[in-house]
Amino acid sequence: MRVLTEERQQYILEKLDREHIVKLNDLTKQLNCSISTVRRDLSQLEEKGLLIRVHGGAKRNYSIQTEIEMEEKRSKNVQSKQLIGQLAASIIKDQEIIYLDAGTTTYEIIPYLKEFTDLKVITNGLAHAQLLTDLHIETIQIGGQVKEKTQAIIGSVAQKQLQQYRFNKAFIGINGIDYEYGYTTPDLEEAAMKKLAGKQANQCFVVADHTKFHHVSFAKVGELDDYSLLTDYVNDKDKRQLGKEIKIWEAKK
Repeated sequence: MRVLTEERQQYILEKLDREHIVKLNDLTKQLNCSISTVRRDLSQLEEKGLLIRVHGGAKRNYSIQTEIEMEEKRSKNVQSKQLIGQLAASIIKDQEIIYLDAGTTTYEIIPYLKEFTDLKVITNGLAHAQLLTDLHIETIQIGGQVKEKTQAIIGSVAQKQLQQYRFNKAFIGINGIDYEYGYTTPDLEEAAMKKLAGKQANQCFVVADHTKFHHVSFAKVGELDDYSLLTDYVNDKDKRQLGKEIKIWEAKK
């Protein structure tokens, strides 16, 4: 069966999201097409800035400073984020004080919090505070400068307020997870808030789906062993490597 160019290229990008690198010979078999066809697809995707060609294949090209809009983020990997949200809620207890960082994965924790008793949530996410109050969950909204793209509260005023609080658990979102560079995010101010939240918590968890692996952003939040990781899926290679450094909680589908 003939596969259209758009379908082939979408398959390649989805495979890169899962595996981070693709091999030319594997793609020709999986797509049932010639090497020249796959090479042409890789060249076109490279011209669009979506991958980088390497010897015998390609790897995903991530811009270290790219930050996409909140609404666009919410539409990506929704099921994975919901699974992570459910997993995060499973380790929360009644009467705890928790911190939710602004982000679309931490946002998916909130629907699972409504059954808890005497839970208090502090957040620097505007959308998070709205949903929390809609669900009648006791909420403290951090004040300060609003970052339009992510609807996060950042800056010195926000950091000063955050320093006044202590948490049983903090949950922070992240844009990149990498063996060498650790946890990263595109914005220095948001990185500062994430670091501080982790410092103020008895336990801090990074919540991130599998597409964040092998992705490096501009600002470092911490080393891999600074926080436990809650995710939806870890391939065997990453599990062996990361398992030596951090505790990984993997959501069950």
